[in-house]
Amino acid sequence: MYNNSKRSSFGSQRRYGQSSGGHFGGPSFKSGQQRPSAGSRFGGGRPNGGGRGRGRANAFSKHIDPSLFIKKAEEFVKIEETNTIHNFSDFNFHSVLYDNITAKGYIKPTPIQDQTIEHILKGRDILGIANTGTGKTAAFALPLINQILDNPKKMILIMAPTRELATQIKQEIRSFTFGMKVFVALAIGGSFIREQIIDIKRGPHFIIGTPGRIKDLGERRVIDFSKIDTIVLDEVDRMLDMGFIEDIKSILGRVPAQRQTLFFSATVDRKVEGLIDTFLTNPVKISVKTQDSSSHVEQNVIRVDRHAKQDMLGKLLSQEELKKVLIFGATKRMVEEITITLIQKGFSADSIHGDKPQHKRQRVMKMFKESQLRILVATDVAARGLDIADITHVINYDIPNNYEDYIHRIGRTGRGNSKGFSLTFVS
Repeated sequence: MYNNSKRSSFGSQRRYGQSSGGHFGGPSFKSGQQRPSAGSRFGGGRPNGGGRGRGRANAFSKHIDPSLFIKKAEEFVKIEETNTIHNFSDFNFHSVLYDNITAKGYIKPTPIQDQTIEHILKGRDILGIANTGTGKTAAFALPLINQILDNPKKMILIMAPTRELATQIKQEIRSFTFGMKVFVALAIGGSFIREQIIDIKRGPHFIIGTPGRIKDLGERRVIDFSKIDTIVLDEVDRMLDMGFIEDIKSILGRVPAQRQTLFFSATVDRKVEGLIDTFLTNPVKISVKTQDSSSHVEQNVIRVDRHAKQDMLGKLLSQEELKKVLIFGATKRMVEEITITLIQKGFSADSIHGDKPQHKRQRVMKMFKESQLRILVATDVAARGLDIADITHVINYDIPNNYEDYIHRIGRTGRGNSKGFSLTFVS
């Protein structure tokens, strides 16, 4: 989809953690040791509450087989070289929208865009299943913008699991609507609700937000659900994992039955199927999901004593190959400790987590996206929806609670036409 994406210059054949020449700019990493058998992938359910105190062992993550964190990137195939049926010119978009698409450097649709745009333009309900980083936002945004140009009275509600993803959807829609009278409002927690109320009362075409804030604004009679004619649920599986199912059911139950409904998800389980059966009408089911983890990500582990992780992290980040790095920690406190230590060592770093005010999270995200920050340290709040094209490396300072969370973490790199690298610290 992009015609000028950058690829990492880091050699894909270098293997982290190998004793035979396995040096990474100086430090040598322990390897060998007996790798566990690829038996059980999961260690049970996710702990309630999601937070753990300092020093408490991650009993869930211990059961994930470390061999699952090692995988070579597959042969690289550019998006322009994938087999698709359409070009963007085939969809008969309004000329102003088509001009904005080409101005962004888009050459041809990704597979999920190729297969969904035509159906959305026709008003069909959609169930779209695709890996992270495959262009799902543009897949629904472009045809919906075109519908607004046909009918300026349209009102569209988009729900996303996190504030960051909702904000990014808003930004992407705005990037396509330059020179158009298409208006967007945000409805997310952690931000001034008064400003959101003012924006929504102006009658935007898009209201984009998280389920809790959207439900709240509906109960305050700020959002008139009876006027919504299209609803989009992005990352449905993640929203259900985060406990939004009752909020979602409440909202969907208040939107008119005569509407267009679009569901996008990386996975479909029984909970998702229950929503599909209840709220979608004869949907077009489109799946371009190929495998669990990104084929563009070179994955490896670093065996390191837990007391030496900070020193090892500093050595890694001293290497030029790690140009733009996302580090995941297990808890808010751990994320802050990592960030403070990195800043003290002279690294350009900052953090995002649930305790940080929304305006600070947005500022940090903007700085990271614009490469004013080289390193972002985060809890899993950033594992879904963070769409920054040029993250070169993801480092799992702490092993995630389950393999699915691991997949979403490393999916932040290797996006578009770029190759990415992931490293997981294993004690």
